[in-house]
Amino acid sequence: MFKRKSAAQIQHYDKETYKPILKCSICNGEQVAGFRNLQTGKFEEIMLVRNAADLREFMERYGVSDVPKEY
Repeated sequence: MFKRKSAAQIQHYDKETYKPILKCSICNGEQVAGFRNLQTGKFEEIMLVRNAADLREFMERYGVSDVPKEY
């Protein structure tokens, strides 16, 4: 269902337009890292986060120091 997008699809993000978000499910605890468009509010999924290593990889790939959780 969820799969990682290749690095060629999204290489960097515009900090003025997109905000990094960790979208979390209340029901089953599933977490998806991605970006929310600040103008439209649309969320673009980048990768499923299964553990701390996945979250660290997302943060390193996009140069993000803090990823707030959204439920």
